[in-house]
Amino acid sequence: MRIKVRVRQPDEPEPVEISTEFIRLDAFLKYANLVSTGGEAKILIQQGEAMVNGETECRRGRKLYPGDIVTFENRRYRVAASAGEEQNAGQ
Repeated sequence: MRIKVRVRQPDEPEPVEISTEFIRLDAFLKYANLVSTGGEAKILIQQGEAMVNGETECRRGRKLYPGDIVTFENRRYRVAASAGEEQNAGQ
C-alpha cells in the first residue's frame, strides 16, 4: 500500500479555510487563532504588524478573499475557500 504525504515547504503559506466569500483581516487573525481577542487584533493591525499580499495593512476591516496571503509574526497564511464554497462558486 502506498501512502502519499504532502510535506509543506517552509516558504509555502499555511492554508486557512474560510466558508464565506471573504473575511475581514481582524476576524481572520482571530479565526486562525493568531490573536486571542478582537481588541488585540485591532491594536496589532493598527501598529502595522500584519501584511496582506506583501504590503503592510493597517485597516482591520480589509476584506480577504481566497488566494490572499497574510503575513503575521513572520509566518505566512493563505486564505483558502472551503470545499463547499468552491462548489458554490462554480454555480
